Amino acid sequence: MKNHGFNTKLIHGHSINDPYKSANIPIYQTSTFAFESCDYGAACFAGDEDGYIYTRLGNPTIEALEKTVAELEGGYDAIAVGSGMAAVTTVYMALLGQGAHIVSTDAVYGPSRGVMEDHFSRFGVESTYVKTTSRENIIKAIRPNTKVLYIETPANPTMELTDLKMCGEIAKEHNLIMVVDNTFCSPYLQRPLEHGAHVVLHSMTKYINGHADIVGGIIITKDAEIDKKIRTMMINMGGCIDPHQAYLVLRGLKTLAVRMDRSQQNAMKIAEFLEKHPKVDRVMYPGLKSHPQYELAKKQMNGFGGMISFELKGGIEAGKRLLDNLKVAILAVSLGGVETLIEHPASMTHTKVSKEKRLLAGITDGLVRLSVGIEDVDDILEDLKQGLDKA
Repeated sequence: MKNHGFNTKLIHGHSINDPYKSANIPIYQTSTFAFESCDYGAACFAGDEDGYIYTRLGNPTIEALEKTVAELEGGYDAIAVGSGMAAVTTVYMALLGQGAHIVSTDAVYGPSRGVMEDHFSRFGVESTYVKTTSRENIIKAIRPNTKVLYIETPANPTMELTDLKMCGEIAKEHNLIMVVDNTFCSPYLQRPLEHGAHVVLHSMTKYINGHADIVGGIIITKDAEIDKKIRTMMINMGGCIDPHQAYLVLRGLKTLAVRMDRSQQNAMKIAEFLEKHPKVDRVMYPGLKSHPQYELAKKQMNGFGGMISFELKGGIEAGKRLLDNLKVAILAVSLGGVETLIEHPASMTHTKVSKEKRLLAGITDGLVRLSVGIEDVDDILEDLKQGLDKA
């Protein structure tokens, strides 16, 4: 499928050796697989033969998902896991050890930072969080023991963009492994491996699946060496995805492009509306010319996405009144589904980050994050209008 277009890859994906020639990848809902003989089983375990042994080690449905997403990202291979945070922690465990240091985006997804500062620190892993929008900030944060440069762009929830090409150059200069959380964009809008990243990860719960009905994660690798290191860690820690979840993601993946096109069309209209509203203090959306990295967004993204953050002039109390009075937008965490979701990062997704660190990262108490769905845009706009009237 390498020479086909993005949508063709989405629809047809990775084929498997199915004797019944099913139009869709079947669900191999099994924990174990029978060997043809003792000798064949021994050869499989030794790695001398291809074959399936046990679903934690590999499964046809899961492999179809892994190969498809790897192809979309332009990677060597991919490792599907049980959640987005399973993807994050598997990467941390595979690439960092006692005495190692990681440099990361300060406004990164709250639990990605929280698990590092609260738990990996107990095992001797050090971390520094900076605004990775600045080359100088990154260079200053690098130490002799730095092993990983971990980027999230656009950042969650500030919508700040980091220059991927710049980070790729820094990683090469300092012999670092560059990891990018690409959840906000999906491979449809951004492919970090093309800019020097070694590892890309997603919460597949979000845009890749797109229907708010599964939890899953995936890690895409640039080469065989990194893939083996991370896959071995996943197998040993037991974080594999379930075959039925993998099937649902494959089903949702087919409509990724059309969903994202509609979502970002809606998002642009909503961002323009919010920017002009007298009760809105500021709007963070890469598609607005007022965004500080608007030109960078045009350069490294194939679209501006469906995520918007904004702050009301009335602060946190005005934000609460808005969120409590919406009828179409659902007050809930997560993002990237067909439905519009709205949340308050300071009290929801980023509660594990201290207030001091949140404010330094630009995550104020009054910040609101909006994941724009594919509903009729006039209905979303009308909902926001009546909610803002009450705020």
